[in-house]
Amino acid sequence: MTAKPARARVVTGLGEVAPALWDALGGEEGPRQNPFLRHAFLAALEESGSVGPGTGWTPSHLLLEGSDGALLGAAPMYFKSHSQGEYVFDHGWAEAFERAGGRYYPKLQIAVPFTPVTGRRLLLAPNADAAAGEQGLVAGATAFATRLGVSSIHLTFLTEGEWRRLGAAGFLQRTDQQFHWINEGYRSFDDFLAALSSRKRKLVRRERAAVADAGIAFRWLTGSDLTESVWDTFFAFYMDTGSRKWGRPYLTREFFSRLSDAMGKAVLLVLAERNGAPIAGALNLIGTSTLFGRYWGTLEDHAFLHFETCYYQAIDYAIAHGLSRVEAGAQGPHKLARGYRPVTTYSAHWIAHQGLKDAVARYLVAERAAVAEEHEMLEEHLPFRHG
Repeated sequence: MTAKPARARVVTGLGEVAPALWDALGGEEGPRQNPFLRHAFLAALEESGSVGPGTGWTPSHLLLEGSDGALLGAAPMYFKSHSQGEYVFDHGWAEAFERAGGRYYPKLQIAVPFTPVTGRRLLLAPNADAAAGEQGLVAGATAFATRLGVSSIHLTFLTEGEWRRLGAAGFLQRTDQQFHWINEGYRSFDDFLAALSSRKRKLVRRERAAVADAGIAFRWLTGSDLTESVWDTFFAFYMDTGSRKWGRPYLTREFFSRLSDAMGKAVLLVLAERNGAPIAGALNLIGTSTLFGRYWGTLEDHAFLHFETCYYQAIDYAIAHGLSRVEAGAQGPHKLARGYRPVTTYSAHWIAHQGLKDAVARYLVAERAAVAEEHEMLEEHLPFRHG
């Protein structure tokens, strides 16, 4: 008797999956290394109402199970009614398709909501057949999309290996760029500065001095330091900056409490204070080897405060704790002058309508070439000393 093949099914919340089973998926690029993929993080988004009814992000997580019910793989998937909070912009695709009489929304997004951080998107159990597991998840996603009649599936900030394999399977391939700081074994911030060119070294020192001269000091808060009062303060920063930047911030106040309760030791809040009073903060998550910068906010305007709170404090923390990398979020060529390097990011796209697929494919050929050309140019202008 031949074994029954694995089957894919969709669940409407992480509460239907045991945390230990979910967190065991993905290997070195999964939840063990990347805090955004953890059951606790994704569940906090759902339980706090940051995703779910009324948000345009409806959890529709894909599970791959063996004939015995064992969890072989999964993908964090969402039914989307808009393109907000994704950081891989397809608004132009939607507008063009709808002008031509098509219906772009709803669509499916395999991603971590509001989080432009690379990690595995097709999570597999350690004992699963890798090729068969990925194929099973992809087949499950496309079958679900076809059954629902959605326009497309988008896997964003996936790993390069997944991107290449999905490209071979017929998905459209897209690239973009971020800026990451790499720890070259630095023993201190001054050690890092010594690696920069003289002009860039002076720039960073001048910016840090301006913040210090304004009487601003910093505290690193994690674990039990993250009290409800601290979160109230940070949420005020987040709402003020988020309202100006996005129109409507994505995360609810409850999310931060749930995040702190579930995985506070993986949270670093950099708090800026002037005359003993908090004026700004930056939220980071701590991975096995990487510090991930996410949200920042401020109630006062000071020169270079953003750079210090989000970039230089993150570098200080990474050096002090032996982390190999700082990922400080999406976009930001200004990070280059401050010691961050260009890094390619990847996304893959399945589009049901052949005409739209062909048009997007042509566009992506030119876009990938432009991203590669810019990356090469930026590599030639890194701020480090030569020789």
